[in-house]
Amino acid sequence: MSKMRPSGGYRTTCSFQTATIIYDATYWFCEKFLDARSRTVDQMVQAARSGRQNIAEGSRAAATSSQTELRLLNVARSSLEELLLDYEDFLRHRRLARWTPDSSEALAVRQVPREFRNDSSDLTDLTDQERWALYARWLEHADPAVRANATICLIHQANYLLDQQIAALEKMFIEDGGYSEQLAAARLAERQKKKDQPDPSNPSDRIQACPQCGKPMVLRTAKTGRNTGQQFWGCTAYPDCKGVVKV
Repeated sequence: MSKMRPSGGYRTTCSFQTATIIYDATYWFCEKFLDARSRTVDQMVQAARSGRQNIAEGSRAAATSSQTELRLLNVARSSLEELLLDYEDFLRHRRLARWTPDSSEALAVRQVPREFRNDSSDLTDLTDQERWALYARWLEHADPAVRANATICLIHQANYLLDQQIAALEKMFIEDGGYSEQLAAARLAERQKKKDQPDPSNPSDRIQACPQCGKPMVLRTAKTGRNTGQQFWGCTAYPDCKGVVKV
């Protein structure tokens, strides 16, 4: 039996793949440019990791809970927003230049996925190492300002993708309901299907009309007399109508 709601598959999503690059970039950025004993290192690495891991966890939770999936994607979004502020703080505290959104450097980073689409190639089919290589000229740069600015660009991209995912899930939840509602609807549909296609071997699926008054009959079990324990059809209008049919 196939799943009612798809789940998993997060590894091929652009949001997860971008979050993976951000996590790796942050890990190596902190390793190279920050004091390993600094609390900021732990906070940045954990925020980057949370962004990635919660996308994966939310995808797996999709099978049984729309609300859990939405909550975890929002956690991922919040974690990346926290990480964004850390990178901005790094640049500001060291009086390093921040790329403007329309700067040639920022445009070059944003152009990477567009170039793949223009070449009729799919960025999601690449390995993690191949995707990293596309951004390596910025993310492995000797200048920490270049690395920080490039990672900021990627965080903005990931946040945009997550915003789109969250909006789509909210719309689907409003239109189709959550998992419990869909499960109940499927159960009712299955019951109706069985009702429309009665099972001849099941006496309850052979409901007939009372031969005396024409009203529906109900399956009953004799409690007294020589037929005790045996089933029979009795009129639903009993005691006004005492119509009986043997099973």
